[in-house]
Amino acid sequence: MESYKKLLLANKAWVQDRLSADANYFEEMAKDQKPEFLWIGCSDSRVPAEEVTGTDPGELFVHRNIANMVVHTDLNILSVLQYAVEVLKVKHIIVCGHYGCGGVKNALTRKPLGLINRWLQHIKDVYRLYSRELEAIADPRARLDRLVELNTIEQVQNLAQTSIVQRAWRTMNQPTIHGWIYDLHTGELKELAQMAPGTKLDDVYMFDYGDEPASDPGTGER
Repeated sequence: MESYKKLLLANKAWVQDRLSADANYFEEMAKDQKPEFLWIGCSDSRVPAEEVTGTDPGELFVHRNIANMVVHTDLNILSVLQYAVEVLKVKHIIVCGHYGCGGVKNALTRKPLGLINRWLQHIKDVYRLYSRELEAIADPRARLDRLVELNTIEQVQNLAQTSIVQRAWRTMNQPTIHGWIYDLHTGELKELAQMAPGTKLDDVYMFDYGDEPASDPGTGER
């Protein structure tokens, strides 16, 4: 049997399992989604968001990319972020990196990888910010692990610097932003950083809305 057909068979078994527990499961699921969490994770196949958090469909709104990046010019992540915050009104945003991340590992090299180098450039920028600390770590694996952590922490900062999050902090007093790390060797999650609504940022990153009304949740327009 071809491997992809096994996925279709597994789906049928999953459907029957859900229906055996609740005959109305899919009818109820189809009505709406009200997730409390936005998960921004790495595309790595070993870090499935629902599996590692023990959550069910409908509980996490998920965005994944290489090395769990929040890039201010990436319309994909910004669109996901705006929808999650302004329409779904998630209470928490979790940025989850993982030890052994291939994206972070390749950012430490000088390999010409084509288009991916443009994406990894953002991780190299994180390295430059913390180069003194990182270059003081002699063990290559420990240095990689620390860069994974620092990259995750920086993505938390990048989220807080967006107008989307700052406006939500002002008008809804949410979401809280978390930086987590997943350990492939143990299966455990660890929290590295947390930013509550209203956390003070460097002035250069703060937007001054004054009495400006909040965005229309349906359109994102003011």
